[in-house]
Amino acid sequence: MKHKTISIRLLTTLALLLPLISCNAEEGPENNGIPTYLQIIISHSENDPGSIKIEANARNAVKYELYVNSETDLAATNTTGTFEYTFSETGTYEIHIKAYGSSGKFITGKREVEIKFPVSVNQGFVTPLEYEGYELVWHDEFEGNALNINDWVYEVGDGCPNLCGWGNNELQYYRAQNASVSGSTLIIEARNETIQNKNYTSARIKTQGRQSFQYGRIDIRALLPVGQGIWPALWMLGNDITSVGWPKCGEIDIMEMIGGNGREKEVHGTVHFDNNGHQHTGGTYTLATGTFADEYHVFTIIWDEEYIRWFVNDNKFYEVDITPDHLSEFHQEFYLIFNLAVGGNWPGNPDSSTVFPQQMKVDYVRVFQKIN
Repeated sequence: MKHKTISIRLLTTLALLLPLISCNAEEGPENNGIPTYLQIIISHSENDPGSIKIEANARNAVKYELYVNSETDLAATNTTGTFEYTFSETGTYEIHIKAYGSSGKFITGKREVEIKFPVSVNQGFVTPLEYEGYELVWHDEFEGNALNINDWVYEVGDGCPNLCGWGNNELQYYRAQNASVSGSTLIIEARNETIQNKNYTSARIKTQGRQSFQYGRIDIRALLPVGQGIWPALWMLGNDITSVGWPKCGEIDIMEMIGGNGREKEVHGTVHFDNNGHQHTGGTYTLATGTFADEYHVFTIIWDEEYIRWFVNDNKFYEVDITPDHLSEFHQEFYLIFNLAVGGNWPGNPDSSTVFPQQMKVDYVRVFQKIN
């Protein structure tokens, strides 16, 4: 089983290369039978996300003990200091190692390791392929191994020269290479890599000029990323953006999430419009437990001549009346945009806690319209 070495956070004040710590070891250099200089290396399996390899080494050690989560929960003992251990659930675990010398005295070290199993596409909420009174007019189930070029267009770059930072001081450079289709899933991946003087890359795709819609029910089943400065969005813009610009074209944000500081449990639904200047209104949906990275959720709008309503897993959390004259933008065709931004005015920028790469996965997008 192949393993790759990862960095593990040190949870104690034990210095790896100092002759510490024993609950009953005598101080002083070169004491016979007393272990010193305990080093611990932990690596993840490349093939099994639940498996780790622990390599412990201490001077004068004749026996090693592995404990998981507490110093009283003995998992294994040997004389080599090399252990393999398999977890069955996602979580953060403590790894304790005791190294014994021939005197019976020991030193200890503790590490924290994070285990994360991939979320199966079968986990989470699912919506049907038909609704009474509606017909399915367009959908993408992301079969095959590439985006359908009859439906989707890649946006490339950093927005410059006309909209540098995509209007929000975002930090990523969008590329087609960061969007892929695999296992009936669209994957948009944000990476920490330098392209065109940008320190991050990601992807942004749209149906502009390919597919657009006026009114209907739109269901998007997606798994969201996590991390400070991570900003996934599933949204729409009016087709007339090329002639009237933004925000006069109108914007419908079906789902936005900003990562970091516990915000991964909230998503936002918003409309942007022009009423003698840019205005917006929207609502927020908050999970009772967990985050939107734990399993798939379905983000929905139901849009008709009078209202736009927002739902998560068929739970309505906001609506806006679009009958007033100053909301006329929302009575035309709109196209879809899926993107994963990094940094920006709203989420703030990534920091040392942000782990890359991060992925937004989309299982399907379905557009239904009322049967006349």
